Amino acid sequence: MSDSSPARPAAPVLDVWCELQCSDCRTALDDLRALRARYGDRLDIRLRHFPLEKHKHAFAAAQAAEEAWEQGRGWEYAEAVLGRVEDLERRGEAVLVDVARELGLDAEEVDTALIDGRHILVVDADQAEGKAIGVTGTPTYVIGGERLDGGKSQEGLRERIEEITDRLLAGQDA
Repeated sequence: MSDSSPARPAAPVLDVWCELQCSDCRTALDDLRALRARYGDRLDIRLRHFPLEKHKHAFAAAQAAEEAWEQGRGWEYAEAVLGRVEDLERRGEAVLVDVARELGLDAEEVDTALIDGRHILVVDADQAEGKAIGVTGTPTYVIGGERLDGGKSQEGLRERIEEITDRLLAGQDA
């Protein structure tokens, strides 16, 4: 039996190149929460990894976040790690396992993922794609083919993302 109802168009995608040891990315969380509240599933917000060399635990944090996604709690984990940027800087990878435990994730599996590197290719692919499109810092947003750099200033970015999203959504209704 086939469903003859028209297929719903795919939601616009907002790619957010982020680094989980970045205080600017932590600041951007308020905007991301507001966008998720406003658009719900009409906007697909995807966290993309862009660990910066200046933060020695950022690559491990990206891998741990990927494991949290595997366990179904990626956004919650990323937000929790961003909330502890200073702690991560001071205590290192132990914080990543602590956050997993606090959220009720399989912390041993997060620790094992950091050891066996099972998510390195995903993190490397995100970073390579970011570099290919001109990402140089975090957070950087890409929506509707437009790149918006939040590493210099967050000022006005949410409004610009909303303008683009509204335009893309209006185009779906046409």
